[in-house]
Amino acid sequence: MGSIPAELKMTENRVAPIQDSDDVHSFSPTSLGGKFKVLQSTDQMKELQTIIRDKTTSRSYFKFVADRLIRMVIEEGLNQLPHTKCDVTTPTGCTYSGLRYEKGNCGVAIVRSGEAMEKALQDCCRSMRIGKILVDSDSETHIAHVVFAKLPEDIADRKVLLLYPIMSSGNKVCKAIQVLKEDYDVPEEHIIFINLFCTPDAAQRIVSEYPDLTVLTTELHPVTPNHFGQRYFGTDHLD
Repeated sequence: MGSIPAELKMTENRVAPIQDSDDVHSFSPTSLGGKFKVLQSTDQMKELQTIIRDKTTSRSYFKFVADRLIRMVIEEGLNQLPHTKCDVTTPTGCTYSGLRYEKGNCGVAIVRSGEAMEKALQDCCRSMRIGKILVDSDSETHIAHVVFAKLPEDIADRKVLLLYPIMSSGNKVCKAIQVLKEDYDVPEEHIIFINLFCTPDAAQRIVSEYPDLTVLTTELHPVTPNHFGQRYFGTDHLD
């Protein structure tokens, strides 16, 4: 049997608990609970995170590297979806006992940066529907409000992969979750938030306000690359 690629190796529980380090200024993860999960860091993942933060990285290379990192966390997000056992017949007539994802899943991208994660999700699940939520924040009060939401009509009956790469304060993400729960009746435990970079403050906020939410991220760090959407899409607008 071939060796497992380093970027796909996980801990025994598939995702590693958040660990204290100088990178997070001795932030203690104990209050975050078991539903907040950080992919285990590898040298390859750290290199991708470094390239994304480097101001000298060209836009084309930035997008290439970002897509690789996004794919890693999307793949782990799919592992959180429910599945059932099934038997299939192979071309040689043998029976193989495997797994099949249950139907009734969808993605929701928080516009605009979240749209960068759509392709990786569709590459893995071609038929999965993807909705959108546009959340804006007041420049003075920083209060978040929803501009529009375009979601599947039956989203209340689906598992939802909520996509947004950067969570600095948690304002937009928390507002999007509030809309899913209160306006569209999506159960909190049906929402899986997929993220790339998260601050400790935002992590504490989201687990405090939504303790039944599952969160996946690649890094906890006090400073997030807030230029992500600008570099990925080649625009002057910062999300």
